[in-house]
Amino acid sequence: MTHGIDQATAARFATLTLGHLTREWPYKLDQTLGGPGDLALPKTLHPIFHGSFDWHSCVHGWWQVMRLARLYPAMPEAVAIEALADRMLVPALAAGELAYLARPTAGSFERPYGWGWLLALHDELALRTDRSWAAALAPLAHAFAARFAGYLPKLIYPVRSGKHDCTAFALVHALRWARTHDAALAALIETRARDWFGADRACQPWEPSGEDFLSATLCEAVLMREVLGADFTAWLTAFMPDPFGAATTCLRTPAIVSDRSDGRLAHLDGVNLSRAWGWRSIAKALPDPKRAWLVADDHLAEALPHLADDYMGEHWLATFALLALDAES
Repeated sequence: MTHGIDQATAARFATLTLGHLTREWPYKLDQTLGGPGDLALPKTLHPIFHGSFDWHSCVHGWWQVMRLARLYPAMPEAVAIEALADRMLVPALAAGELAYLARPTAGSFERPYGWGWLLALHDELALRTDRSWAAALAPLAHAFAARFAGYLPKLIYPVRSGKHDCTAFALVHALRWARTHDAALAALIETRARDWFGADRACQPWEPSGEDFLSATLCEAVLMREVLGADFTAWLTAFMPDPFGAATTCLRTPAIVSDRSDGRLAHLDGVNLSRAWGWRSIAKALPDPKRAWLVADDHLAEALPHLADDYMGEHWLATFALLALDAES
């Protein structure tokens, strides 16, 4: 392993993200208009999550900085992070976010990617001794948990994509939250994951698609690691019988980004970071864990130098860098 995280790296990531958590423009709304009264500025619609270009990036930007501040409390940026949390992660502003969800047209708002990240943020906040920030976001977290509970039984087929609609990636975060906060939801996620993915064998990935930022194959594997526990190695052996063979060459070859000022093409930096997270997360269950970590390092080497090349990547890539560097096999 040649890539890891230390306080200096944490401070760099935190500085990048603090630079846009409350940056209002540019901003991409995820909104279905039910009438002219629904038109409003992003800050009015989303009193907390109106920065970082879009709602879900702001949510996971908060996850990133709060996790860094907890893991590296001595870094100078931790003071600024906690001061901002005192100002932003409060019940009155969370109520505004909840009010947006109550709109009749907001039923599929941020499904499922933003749902999973909001639960991850709440889960991170709940790890703190002072749980006032977690308490402020708890109603929002439970609202998204209720949406998962209503949605998953109706989802006949999982979404096997490398974009925001990827079922497996969202459920990794949702399951981790649910095991602490909602046992019924945890049981539902485990059941549905087994239904959808339990019999998958001999994967033949065709990755990446041109605008992906996730590896659908590795996201599935990470989810099944969470679900199966001691049975995961047997499942992975059947799912990926030759992890370092020809069938998975595409999963071991870093993606090439041609234009980092194009927000969708810049997604491919995310593919590299999400693959690094995936390979590291499943390494112990593979026949050659060291090789899996080296594959992850190749992907990190391709992506880490470009986290701040353009705002189209800067507003979200540090989160995925942390996810990868903080991954435990």
